[in-house]
Amino acid sequence: MTSLDPSPALGVAASRFLAELPSEEAGVSRQEVYKFIRWFGRERPFSGLTAAEIDNYAEQLSLSDTDYMRKLELIKAFLLYGKKKGWSKTNLAPHLKPRKGKSKSRPSAGKSLRKTVSLTREGHAGLEAELAVLKNQRQEVIEEIRKAAADKDFRENAPLQAARERRGHIEGRIIELEEALKSAVIMDKKQEASLRVGIGDSIILCDLNSGEELHYMLVSPREVDPTRGKISSASPIGRAVIGKEQGETVEIEAPAGKLRYQIKRIEN
Repeated sequence: MTSLDPSPALGVAASRFLAELPSEEAGVSRQEVYKFIRWFGRERPFSGLTAAEIDNYAEQLSLSDTDYMRKLELIKAFLLYGKKKGWSKTNLAPHLKPRKGKSKSRPSAGKSLRKTVSLTREGHAGLEAELAVLKNQRQEVIEEIRKAAADKDFRENAPLQAARERRGHIEGRIIELEEALKSAVIMDKKQEASLRVGIGDSIILCDLNSGEELHYMLVSPREVDPTRGKISSASPIGRAVIGKEQGETVEIEAPAGKLRYQIKRIEN
């Protein structure tokens, strides 16, 4: 019985896969491959992927994408590459197949199914700033690759491999940011003042079990910063308080038991 080669994390596996493709082919595949690894997590071991999870990934694509057939083929190539490298005992590519009848119900060209992303003005500016920095870094890493490639011995060229992996991570993040900014809706509290909790609001909660006061700002998942009290609208607390009014009490089921908070103040 043969053992698997050491299985890398998905982020590393994707970088290796893209680095071995011709430049034009890598450019076409990069966006879909990095979307795939973001779905499962960059640190997830390739060997940890299961047939059922791959099947579910195909399902969510077929339900929400107008060009999923081509995209499935790109991901299949990545999965097959992993099997050939010995990172998986089974070939997962055959499990990535569209659902019957879904292709007939695809939206016509021009109709976008892109989900909107709610951002504060500060968060939107932050994403734009990060994008600008990454685009500068992309030019730097391209130059690093050019210099490293001058060494013709690619087998032992660690700087070249490292630069290619870094570029893969940068390109994946650039694509992610550009998509977010295209679909962003800025929550302008000056124009839309509300007595109910919404994204961009600062709130003071009172823990009814301990009496402790908690100060939070509700932001989109992309703007979370626990060190500054910014919590996600998709977090358990965020989901509980959004849309609620000052003075209301909310309950949250936690492993440690039921948590109860009162919304003491909302600051738009």
